[in-house]
Amino acid sequence: MATKDNWSSDLYSTNASFVPKLGSIILGMLDAKPSEHILDLGCGDGILTASLGDQCASVVGVDFSSDMIEHAISSNKHNNIKYCVVDGHYLPEWFDKSNQSSFDAVFSNAALHWLKEPVKAINGMHHVLKPNGRAVLEFGGHMNVGEIHTALITALSKRGFDGKALSPWFFPSAEYYSDLLEQNGFDVATCELVPRITQLDTDIKGWINTFGFSFFKDLTDVEKGQIIDEVVEHLRPGYQREDGKWFVMYVRLRVIAHKRSI
Repeated sequence: MATKDNWSSDLYSTNASFVPKLGSIILGMLDAKPSEHILDLGCGDGILTASLGDQCASVVGVDFSSDMIEHAISSNKHNNIKYCVVDGHYLPEWFDKSNQSSFDAVFSNAALHWLKEPVKAINGMHHVLKPNGRAVLEFGGHMNVGEIHTALITALSKRGFDGKALSPWFFPSAEYYSDLLEQNGFDVATCELVPRITQLDTDIKGWINTFGFSFFKDLTDVEKGQIIDEVVEHLRPGYQREDGKWFVMYVRLRVIAHKRSI
């Protein structure tokens, strides 16, 4: 049975356009070359993938969400970009069936914290890279959106649910993720946490509706609304500015690692 796609490219565009916009730093760290073949892992709606298409020979964008991939395909104006629906936990299976050549680099922005089996994801990146190929990654690290995350878990737990188990996110420390990379065939050049105060496009409610769907899978719409309202009011004193705009403390893990030569 196929897993339900809870992603909405429309909600993403409305409530989270800042995500690809703020991906320019890690895109610059990738420093793509005109001759390179690059995998964009967790490409979402394809905005950063299009930028990659301007910089390198070819790009394959993969994402778990069929809705996001459909949006990316409909917006694609590049002949050197291809999109595929792929669960990032299973890159080797897709790669071995796809007749792809190995990639010079794997690029990923704001995606790997959704893969709760990180060793599978790391082994997948290793599998699809050329020898000495690089992984250039940015995703949520330790304490990322900590205030929203904690508030959602607390609200669910006090209602008898296992809020922590319902969380869809993996937010590792730099030390932990570096160790995982080193243990699974990579040499780490850099791995650091970067705090970043982020202004939301809309508000906390819009953010939760876009990204927090996994917390509410066992709840009615009424229960979901009650929890979201509770979380919003809990966060309002600290995270809504005087002019009504909302801010969140993102903490990003930025990584450059190279596939180890054997």
